[in-house]
Amino acid sequence: MIDTRKLKELVRLMVENDLSELDLRDQEEKVTIRRGSHGAPVVMHAPAAAPAAPAPAPAAASAGAPAASDDDAGLVAIESPMVGTFYSRPNPDSDPFATVGDNVSSGKVVCIVEAMKVFNEIKSEVSGTIEKVLVNDGDAVEFGQKLFLVRPS
Repeated sequence: MIDTRKLKELVRLMVENDLSELDLRDQEEKVTIRRGSHGAPVVMHAPAAAPAAPAPAPAAASAGAPAASDDDAGLVAIESPMVGTFYSRPNPDSDPFATVGDNVSSGKVVCIVEAMKVFNEIKSEVSGTIEKVLVNDGDAVEFGQKLFLVRPS
């Protein structure tokens, strides 16, 4: 695990030098720090890449995750860029950012992922129609986890 003193020093250097992203890797771990649109840093920490394991057979898919189907062909996933908590709306009294059937454009906010008490807006990188929402409000999400499936327009 990364030393928090080192992390704070890296964030301070980023702010002082007006850097938007910092990517550090060694044999044991990888740390990426990105400053969001409001200047707040977002930290993604992962162990160094391990050798890839063979993909499980489709029958071995976990019960909690929706299995890929022929209906998903041609859909593009919007993935979580970090570990955190998924929120579909800006506050409990608001409408969701994106629901099934909504048209989204590249750069449109589709959800929020809270990480370390920082609320990070997640934006679509594709224009199209939301076909599936794969997580529920308040669910914990992992780095790279699919959040939405979009049919590109």
